[in-house]
Amino acid sequence: MASSIEDDEMYERLREEGNSKEKSARIANAAAAEGRDTVGRRGGEHGDYEDQTKDELYAQAQKVGIPGRSDMTKDELIRALREH
Repeated sequence: MASSIEDDEMYERLREEGNSKEKSARIANAAAAEGRDTVGRRGGEHGDYEDQTKDELYAQAQKVGIPGRSDMTKDELIRALREH
């Protein structure tokens, strides 16, 4: 199966920063299609996970379907969201 990543360099850099595979692929493909500058200007809607409350993190985990989220600590939610 061929890779569906359009900008491999950006994808790898995003993964190294701790972003999920899904998020890294989405950003890398948008950058390839629209240009890095365009995507970069659009970014930054959400703050760092550490700046969010546990309830906010839980809501995000619920939205993306992370299993076991109800038993997770704030740090565990952050890790799960980054790895998703």
